[in-house]
Amino acid sequence: MNEIQLNQYVPDYLVTPGEVLEEYLEAYGMTPVELADRTGLDQKTVGDLIQGNAPITLETALKLERALSRPAHFWNNLERQFQEDRARLGQGRPQRPPGKAKPVDLPVAR
Repeated sequence: MNEIQLNQYVPDYLVTPGEVLEEYLEAYGMTPVELADRTGLDQKTVGDLIQGNAPITLETALKLERALSRPAHFWNNLERQFQEDRARLGQGRPQRPPGKAKPVDLPVAR
């Protein structure tokens, strides 16, 4: 009998795509207002994204791609993974553990 074993990491906490977005903004020295200007999103939407109160849509991912030089699939995958992890954990709103990881070796946005 062949049985497939899946080794799958299941986190015990959630990190929203907005938290990753915020870390990129910090790394690029860009404010949420500047991101709103570069993407054409309104400032409230950018704030909602960063706070984890709005999902990254396909359209938003394309705008982030142009503004931050990260492919749209990167942002789409973050959102998809977040939604999957949230469903696995059965949590409503995410809680992040203390401490903040910083991205490394990021390309500079132009």
